[in-house]
Amino acid sequence: MAITSCRFKKEKKLNRYVSLWRKDKIPYGTFYAYESLGYIFPDSKISINESSPVKFMYNTGNDATDSNSTKQTQAYIVISPRVIPDPSEINALMNFVGQGNTVFISTFYFGDSLLNYLKIKSGPDFETYFNIDTFKVSVLNPLSNESLSFEYPGDSYGNYVQTLDSQYVSILGKDAKGRPDFVRLNYKGGGALYLHFAPMAFTNFFLLHKNNKAYYDNALSYLPKSVSEVKWDDYFRYSKDFSVFSFLFNIPAFKWAIWLLLLLFLFIYLFESKRRQRMIPSINALRNSSLDFVKTIGRLYYQRKDNLNLANKMSAHFLGRVRAKYNLPTSMLNAEFAEKLSYKSGYQKELVQDIVDSLNDIQLNRSLSDENLLQLNEKLEAFYKHT
Repeated sequence: MAITSCRFKKEKKLNRYVSLWRKDKIPYGTFYAYESLGYIFPDSKISINESSPVKFMYNTGNDATDSNSTKQTQAYIVISPRVIPDPSEINALMNFVGQGNTVFISTFYFGDSLLNYLKIKSGPDFETYFNIDTFKVSVLNPLSNESLSFEYPGDSYGNYVQTLDSQYVSILGKDAKGRPDFVRLNYKGGGALYLHFAPMAFTNFFLLHKNNKAYYDNALSYLPKSVSEVKWDDYFRYSKDFSVFSFLFNIPAFKWAIWLLLLLFLFIYLFESKRRQRMIPSINALRNSSLDFVKTIGRLYYQRKDNLNLANKMSAHFLGRVRAKYNLPTSMLNAEFAEKLSYKSGYQKELVQDIVDSLNDIQLNRSLSDENLLQLNEKLEAFYKHT
């Protein structure tokens, strides 16, 4: 019974919804990362920030000191699908770091204004969107400076640093291809700005896979342990939904490529629609009115019982057709004529000879019975159908 129940048990599918939300316990939420802050910063206050950096990062009270005259600093952690600060928020972040505080940002997409300000250029790894069953990153151990690698069999959306100023930027981690995805910028006041381009490394799925929790410990160990308060950001989570397409469309190069592709399709459609000819209406073939006229005249002669006259008309029509279609003279209706007509028309020589004999008999007779007239008509109709 146990084997049967297992066989028919539905396989549980992985929830691929990427939220990076601190309250989500789904594979790609960050519940475990948020709850582990107390382990990394045991002596610090953990709080949630829901307001713009402009409102709290100026005059943070860093001039205040404790009983040992130790400067009190703060750490601001942002893990969100997109972080796009406006100019006033960028100034607030830089002012906050300049006062000796720490800012840690992990996101798929940094706003262009922020990266341009820091003179850093990023480049998405498009291959990861077609090979999403593996993800590998590495981080330098803060104490030994040894590179530690970690991986898991999950989605691998990420980004990396294309260009940076090595005089001011330190590389702390790399992706599977050895490209920087975790960097630090130090400032004179003792503050630091950390930019992390692979937030999937902070999801529940990644951190709970084997010993990947060590990646989290090493990455956040770069932040000062002496901070008085750690602020976890909820402000930049203006959108809780993360879509691969929305992430890609925030990349200027990809967006331009899509627009050019759509424009190309539009040109193809316009040119193809002009080249295609409209449907030509079908026109019925004209009726052979001359044949109808002959049949009408034939009925008239048949009704008057003038069989010989009708036979002569039929003979004249037959010979006229032979002259027009086969270009044969009809002055001499003999065996030579029958042989040439049979050759050109493909009709049996014996049958052609029979028609010629009947036509010669009509010219010699003064009358013609109904039976002979019908036989002549059948012979001529058979010849017409064949040719």
